[in-house]
Parts: sequence; structure tokens; C-alpha cells
Amino acid sequence: MIDIEKCRITRYPADVLARRAQLVEKIDNNIRQLVEKMTNIMLENKGIGLAGPQVGVALRIFIISLDATKEAVKVYINPTVTPTDELDSMDEGCLSVPGIHTKIRRYKKCKVTATDLNGNEFTEEAEGLYARCLQHEYDHIEGMTIADRMGSAAKIAHRKQLKKLRENHEKPAKE
Repeated sequence: MIDIEKCRITRYPADVLARRAQLVEKIDNNIRQLVEKMTNIMLENKGIGLAGPQVGVALRIFIISLDATKEAVKVYINPTVTPTDELDSMDEGCLSVPGIHTKIRRYKKCKVTATDLNGNEFTEEAEGLYARCLQHEYDHIEGMTIADRMGSAAKIAHRKQLKKLRENHEKPAKE
């Protein structure tokens, strides 16, 4: 059972952000409440995507709303993201790595297969911002953040902010 009240933005370098999330075993009211809470957190923080680990929940679930509206929120449960096309570099930020915007190389297009909140499996082709967002959120459930993806020059450029995040990191309560 997920304690929805405890869900809040998890910041780098929290352990939950650094390990592979577990499969969602069943879609029940607790998962629906989690999605509702994630949606509110994402929109309050002006994000366009949010993954379970980013709210301290190590489950393979994320949401995306490219126009940052509640109506456009789409849920991805136990997704697989398959890159297609070539790599492209673009600026990215992350709610879990605040204060850092850096160029990240991602595939221009990808395919996602996931389950929605009603238990229906779906597959979509994505390109542009949608493809980038899918890959970014998928990284979170695989235990990666943009801090892991950035190149060495970016790590040097952002070393003060990364150090500050590490220093401010408090050990979460035992799960």
C-alpha cells in the first residue's frame, strides 16, 4: 500500500531515483490515487512529466501532459520505450534535479507500449517533445536522471548545483 500523503518531489541523489523501479502488480484504487497525487504535484511544479520514483514510489509508472493541463494527462503503467531514428541533443530540466538545464542526447523518435489506468495495453509512436519526454520519464523508472546522462563538460559546468543537491539531501525515513 502506497502512503499517498507522503508523496512529494524526490530530489537527486535520493536512492529511489538511482534504482530500477518495480512492476505495478495490479491497478487498484491506491494506484489511481497515486496518479491523482502525481498529477497534482506535476502541475503545481509546472512539469510535463513525472515518474513514480520522483514522488518516492519505486513503481514502473509515469504520467505525461505535454501542455501541462490536467485534461491532457496520460498514464503509462509498466511501459517499455523503444528508441527509433537518430540521436538529437536538446536542453532538458528535471523536477528532481532542480536548478539544472543541460543538453541531453535522446532519440528523435520512439515507440512506447504501456498499460493505462483501465488495464488496457496501448502502443504509440512518438516524436519530438513527446518522444523526449517518454525517454526522460522511462529513465526515471530505470534508475537514471539527467545528472547521470549529462556529459562531462555539463557535469563540470553544473558541479556546484549537483554538490548543493548532494549536500541538501537528507536520508529518507526507512521504507
